[in-house]
Amino acid sequence: MVIVHGAGSCKENHADFARLAAATGWAALTFDLPGHGDAERPMSGAAVDDVIAMVRLLGSQDGVDVARVAVRGSSLGGFLAICAAAVSPKVAGVIAICPASEGHLASGLRRGRFEMRVGDALGLEAWLMAQDIGAAVERIAPRPLVLMHAEGDTQVPSDHSEELFERAREPRKLIIAPGGAHTTVQHDPELQGTALRWLERELATRKSSRW
Repeated sequence: MVIVHGAGSCKENHADFARLAAATGWAALTFDLPGHGDAERPMSGAAVDDVIAMVRLLGSQDGVDVARVAVRGSSLGGFLAICAAAVSPKVAGVIAICPASEGHLASGLRRGRFEMRVGDALGLEAWLMAQDIGAAVERIAPRPLVLMHAEGDTQVPSDHSEELFERAREPRKLIIAPGGAHTTVQHDPELQGTALRWLERELATRKSSRW
């Protein structure tokens, strides 16, 4: 499982999910997106390529099934996870938590809401607005997709995940948690476990169907 943090966050903020994934038999890899944490490069549209590179890196490790490397991302990370899966078949499945849209991200960038290092803000905004996460989510099937959102999220309304779910094809799962806020679902161990178990079953089904 490659774990992708959100805007203004860092890899350490998702160590709880990495520990849970590792405890249930997954190899887990967290990393800093460009413009965040220890990363040296500024944030840009190349972040999608970084996610795919991390998928390749994890798949190359001993004991890791290269055909079962999934990506879990939250907010900006959810957006990138979906975009990466849309262009790379190496992504075996996606867990997207309160995924932001290109419009949410471009607006936040324009207003200076994100604590991240950006070299070319206008270029990044233009790249974001050239993306279409709705179209991207349609290209994930037949790989499994989990969408998770808190109903009380005021930064990225849960309606967005519901709209993405409608556009996605099977296998897919939608979890809308009552109440909460933008970061609630990211750190809920029960919901984390639910998503991991569902994804594990779907990946096992896909593997069996190919044999």
